Amino acid sequence: MSAELNLTTEERTELFGDFHPDEHAAEAERLWGGTQAWTDAQRRTASFTKEGWKRFMAEAAGIYARMADVMRAGAPADGASAMDLAEEHRAHLTRWCYDCTYEIHRGLGELYVSDSRFTASIDETAPGLAAYFQTAIAANATRHDA
Repeated sequence: MSAELNLTTEERTELFGDFHPDEHAAEAERLWGGTQAWTDAQRRTASFTKEGWKRFMAEAAGIYARMADVMRAGAPADGASAMDLAEEHRAHLTRWCYDCTYEIHRGLGELYVSDSRFTASIDETAPGLAAYFQTAIAANATRHDA
């Protein structure tokens, strides 16, 4: 997320609660700064209004909730339903943030399971969702490459 969010302190609290995007900006820039995805995400998110953030976050939450439903239904993470939701997630990021290539998406999926902060956040929706999502993302990327 951009360190230059176009939001008041009250709007930030309303949208993000106890999460403070600015506290993670330096780490994110160290990891991805200088990439086209980083540049695009900085530019795009800087223009988000409070309503834009709400739409972005609601759309993402909907994808995560539907992925959790598929997981709870017992569908395989590398099955069509989960892969289709992974593709929807990739398209969501492309639409709102940056051109999320399959390679970038695969890396993001790996981050979901290798970084405990991501894992904990995603698993709030449903225990085990981060690992399930990562498998679905990887399977979707492989499906695309086939």
